[in-house]
Amino acid sequence: MGRTLASTTQVLLHEEGALSRFRRALRKSDQQALDDLFNAAQQHLAASAYAAHTLPFETFLLSMLLEEHKEVMRLRQAVKELQEMHA
Repeated sequence: MGRTLASTTQVLLHEEGALSRFRRALRKSDQQALDDLFNAAQQHLAASAYAAHTLPFETFLLSMLLEEHKEVMRLRQAVKELQEMHA
């Protein structure tokens, strides 16, 4: 029989586990930030499954970056609205 490939979810959990010692070495606030990044990657597991040409961790990092950029765009819009209210 052929080898079965791990699901994208399994790969993400494996990568997160592989970084557990790194995580434990971080400050509590940094641990929370890292956890938040992995949670962000989980939001895009379906899309990651379609990116077969890349390494799985690359798609997880891109998902994390996507979520962080969405937050930056949201904050920029909030600042712009506040500036317009006070102008």
